Amino acid sequence: MNPSDPAFYHPAPRTQQFCSQCGHALTREIPPDDNRIRDLCRHCGAVHYQNPRNVVGVVPILGDRVLLCRRAIEPRYGKWTLPAGFMELGETTEQGAIRENQEESGARIRVGALFTVIDVPSVNQVHFFYLAEALDTHLGPGPETLEAAFFGLDEIPWQELAFRTVSTTLEHYLRDREQGRFPTHHYAIDLRFPD
Repeated sequence: MNPSDPAFYHPAPRTQQFCSQCGHALTREIPPDDNRIRDLCRHCGAVHYQNPRNVVGVVPILGDRVLLCRRAIEPRYGKWTLPAGFMELGETTEQGAIRENQEESGARIRVGALFTVIDVPSVNQVHFFYLAEALDTHLGPGPETLEAAFFGLDEIPWQELAFRTVSTTLEHYLRDREQGRFPTHHYAIDLRFPD
């Protein structure tokens, strides 16, 4: 299926049952002056918008090695990933990426440029990965990580990576490293369809 085809984007809507302002049951309908079905409270008139969730992370590089974390949580328990997670309120994408790296790997890093922006409309997410320089080999993984380790660029465990956004980001890094330039990449991935 072609990502430019409007039929490509049909995410399952996140719905809530009750109004967070007054507690009454919600309906699913198009509010006046809108063009999409929303969660609407007929009692108080509140419209509950559902927006994509941002995942933020880093590609930590130390020489010719990349830092990966083995997940201690679902989904994809035991699989390898880049240090990343959901952005919190009140932080920028860069701040969130730094926090997630600290929580998941404990590595000291210097953050560089935004590297990949990957839309994942089938799960209502947008993933942002920043390039980062690991400053040393010290690691201190947190409770969401079974282990953290540096892998040579020719040792990346491709079959054991947790998410397509991670493998896509690493593929771009390897290609860009060969070319000696690191532009920002923007892609859409639909997890419902195989590559």
